Amino acid sequence: MPRPGIASRSSLALANLRAVVILIVLAFHSVLAYLGWVVVSHAPFTEPPFDWRAFPIVDPKHFYGFDLFCAWQDVYLMSLMFLLSGLFVWPSMTRKTALLFARDRLLRLGVPFAFGVIVLIPIAIYPAYLATGAEPDLSAYWHAYFALPFWPNGQLWFLWQLLALNFVVIALNWIVPQALPALGRASATLGQHPARYFAVLVAVSAVGYVPLALAFTPWAWSNSGPLALQFSRALVYSIYFFAGVGIGTGGIDNGLVSSDGPLGRRWKLWLAVALGTLFLWMGLTSLTMNGPAPLVIEIAADVGFAVACAAGCFFMLASSLRFGVNRSRALNGLGTNAYSLYLVHYDFTVWLQYALVGSTLFAVIKGALVFAGTLVLSWITLVVVRRVPFAARLFGLTPEASMKLRVRKPAELYAWLRQFVSQ
Repeated sequence: MPRPGIASRSSLALANLRAVVILIVLAFHSVLAYLGWVVVSHAPFTEPPFDWRAFPIVDPKHFYGFDLFCAWQDVYLMSLMFLLSGLFVWPSMTRKTALLFARDRLLRLGVPFAFGVIVLIPIAIYPAYLATGAEPDLSAYWHAYFALPFWPNGQLWFLWQLLALNFVVIALNWIVPQALPALGRASATLGQHPARYFAVLVAVSAVGYVPLALAFTPWAWSNSGPLALQFSRALVYSIYFFAGVGIGTGGIDNGLVSSDGPLGRRWKLWLAVALGTLFLWMGLTSLTMNGPAPLVIEIAADVGFAVACAAGCFFMLASSLRFGVNRSRALNGLGTNAYSLYLVHYDFTVWLQYALVGSTLFAVIKGALVFAGTLVLSWITLVVVRRVPFAARLFGLTPEASMKLRVRKPAELYAWLRQFVSQ
């Protein structure tokens, strides 16, 4: 997730959207333990189907409203994140040499991915190991962890795929220098007509999604190696990333995400389309969940996913262009630190869910507590980490070596947090 400079209403809206997206990511992970349709798997930690990869903790308390929320986010959220990540690739590339851009991407995405997979993810997965009834011993956990046929990536799978796509852009620009400018011109022209852009995006993503979903099912992940991959969506994420690259190359103030364009003015229409296509996809998908379904139904469900995915992204973009063009100190702080929050939040989410398993609180209250606790603890972590230059750079933060190591009074801590948010 590159850091955009806020220089126009469009860039401000997109920066605010980044803040909203990271809040949705935290909320999504926070409530996964309380979904009604998830069944507790009694399989050992080291044996398939490895359900703990998606649901580290499954709480006996559940709320079906969370099912609807998570279903919607699962359809479009990661595609939107890839699109947003592609928006500022071209402006960044034009300011640097290819080698410097590649080095920066490697340091910003590759190094945190490696650190997270080696350090953060094992800490996050330990409660999932305990939840399977395994022996609560660290040596036993490490033995089981390294006995897995894959290396758990947690939420960090996004980073390695994003890094790979950045290198694809570098190679493409080197081999065919006119390809990205041509993509930008086409994107700017098509973006002036959101309905046409939507139709093209649906068609291209359906071509990239449907064959893989039929071959591997929509849900299958790789079960070997160090790099997690959801087979059916790999091309979809690439398509949305390059859609973002095209929009950014053509100029965010000129095409689809122009602040005075038709997309933002018709946000109500895109909300209706997003909800309608979501329920259509859910209805079609439900027909495929209980055993083999006719091929035509499976194809219809997969096409429905492509439509609902694009509609969800368009609604989020439209609503940000309609309501997110004003400066907000809170959203600015969240947007600036969205990438860092994404890196660190998962450990707190899983451990808080595990800590609340035995509680008799309602699922809604548990979900709210996990979300709030994750946000606060993640933010405090960034405040602390930011004061260590090497660690700050590792987590995508600007070092603040001038800050005192100890904050002795609550008032000073409050002022410190306000200063951090405002930057």
